[in-house]
Amino acid sequence: MTGECQSANCPGTAAEFFFKCGAHPTSDKETSVALNLITTNSRDITCITCTDIRSPVLVFPCNHRHVICLDCFYLYCVTRLNDRQFIHDPQFGYSLPCVAGCPNSLIKELHHFRILGEEQYNRYQQYGAEECVLQMGGVLCPSPGCGAGLLPEPGVREVTCEGGSGLGCGLVFCRDCKEAYHEGECGALFEASGAATQAHRVDEKAAEQARWEEASKETIKKTTKPCPRCHVPVEKNGGCMHMKCPQPQCQLEWCWACSCEWNRACMGDHWFDV
Repeated sequence: MTGECQSANCPGTAAEFFFKCGAHPTSDKETSVALNLITTNSRDITCITCTDIRSPVLVFPCNHRHVICLDCFYLYCVTRLNDRQFIHDPQFGYSLPCVAGCPNSLIKELHHFRILGEEQYNRYQQYGAEECVLQMGGVLCPSPGCGAGLLPEPGVREVTCEGGSGLGCGLVFCRDCKEAYHEGECGALFEASGAATQAHRVDEKAAEQARWEEASKETIKKTTKPCPRCHVPVEKNGGCMHMKCPQPQCQLEWCWACSCEWNRACMGDHWFDV
């Protein structure tokens, strides 16, 4: 394609486009990323959260293919990020499932989270790295403004924040209660379960309306009829009632209005019915 480059003082007139197989997550070594879950809302499906019809949208990889507008996706991600409710998957990394909590719906291409913008994406990367440390059995330095990831030996309670390249703050703390190191039992351990936040709430009716594939099925019902002979779905996108089966081995000419083989009665009664 040709056009005019919008960058200052650039004489370029040619545009190049590259495509990749959508079945595989993009590696960090590739220069372009396919955000395959983001698409134009060509089916006018309501957002699962705000119920507005917006475009473009993100279609979650769940069985229902729930749809969410990008503004609501941003709020969903930031809320989960603030509450540290992202999920660390050993195969895909730090990710989120469908907002409705559908099984097997984790976003596999993590570059989708780049639409959060630079500041929030940096937080996402930081929290993801911290979660990775915790999954490996490590701890995070509790000193305000530090948070360095540390991997002490198993069973060691006294931990010194000695990050590589002098990044550690030097704090010596208790691995169990995250307070300054002390001998003896910890005074009162903080129970994280008591501070758990509620999951993102989704209206059941909104979830029913926000199904990408379901909307497609409804469209097919409204715009197609089976060929009276071979029963292949045939789409009518305007014009008269005179239809012709697209199957090469069939090619039946028939009437959309009465589903009979096309005849003079159809031609006279409802050739141009709406």
